[in-house]
Amino acid sequence: MAALPMLRVAVLVAFSVFLTLILGFGLPSVLNLFARCCGFPEASVTECIVLMYALFVLYVAMPRLPRGTVKVEKKAVLITGCDTGFGLALAKHFHKLGFTVFAGCLFKDGEGAKELENFHSEKLKVVQLDVCNEEQVSQAVQFVTANLEDSEKGLWAVVNNAGISTFGEVEFTTMDTYKQVSEVNLWGTIRVTKAFLPLIRRAKGRVVNIASMYGRMGNALRSPYCVSKYGVEAFSDCLRYEMKAWGVKVSVIEPGNFIVATGILTRDIVTTTAEKLWKEAPPDVQEDYGKAHFEQYMALMRSYCGSGQREIDPVLDDIADAIMSKRPYTRYSPMEPHWWIRMQIMTHLPAVISDRLYF
Repeated sequence: MAALPMLRVAVLVAFSVFLTLILGFGLPSVLNLFARCCGFPEASVTECIVLMYALFVLYVAMPRLPRGTVKVEKKAVLITGCDTGFGLALAKHFHKLGFTVFAGCLFKDGEGAKELENFHSEKLKVVQLDVCNEEQVSQAVQFVTANLEDSEKGLWAVVNNAGISTFGEVEFTTMDTYKQVSEVNLWGTIRVTKAFLPLIRRAKGRVVNIASMYGRMGNALRSPYCVSKYGVEAFSDCLRYEMKAWGVKVSVIEPGNFIVATGILTRDIVTTTAEKLWKEAPPDVQEDYGKAHFEQYMALMRSYCGSGQREIDPVLDDIADAIMSKRPYTRYSPMEPHWWIRMQIMTHLPAVISDRLYF
């Protein structure tokens, strides 16, 4: 579990106090009644509740425990999507930590690639890499292999960061949009992982896949993105099971809302996407939903443009832990407290409860 900022600790403790009241006054009576009907002693139920609650408090309030750190010396990482956002920051961060960094950029002559090349460092190499292009992925494998200090020892880590996002209700979203988002977020992740796995297996290294909180819970207007990120979660789980025998660790990063920090959603993007959605919608869909309904949702999307965490350090720290810890976590969830609570409710409680709370 990621190191918790003070705000998150405070909110989670408040939430645990609220849960205490529910457990203390309501649940014991219900469970004791159920226990009596089943012929169990009442005391055992109370003890179980106390134990479960103690474990819950430890889980949400305890900071990350030290689990040992691997040596950075002579280790290399490949990071995709280094043109902007998380990827660009990750390339600089891991270079600073002492790794040899292969920074995959969609546009090798773009601003992000130029910024990285301006480091003029032998330990920071920009690689032309469109994760949707089989030929470029193959060429990237050849480039990385040729530039590793010792290719026999393999590549320590791959960070599948490249991704795109969009929004729109299902009936306003074309099949081409669904395919485009999954081609980058899901198939791109699988394509790059498969290509570099032989090098990762040699090093008994790490695969770190950037998913999202929307890989664990759905939301209105976000179905193309959610579909792709749910796929990343499933792929990562399957890969983790298979790679255990090879000594390869697989971790998933599930960032919350970092819209402000990354600039992934701006008012201009909302306006452009809204025009495209309305223009491409079938006439009967336009008529049934109506322009007023459509504009209401677009206004909602515009309201998100200034939201979220302003610093990406929690994401960088979690990815660094996944790559450098001797015992990395399976999942990391760097997000604001209210999103973390929402994710727990939506993934652990009956859908009728989360539906009533959030939709």
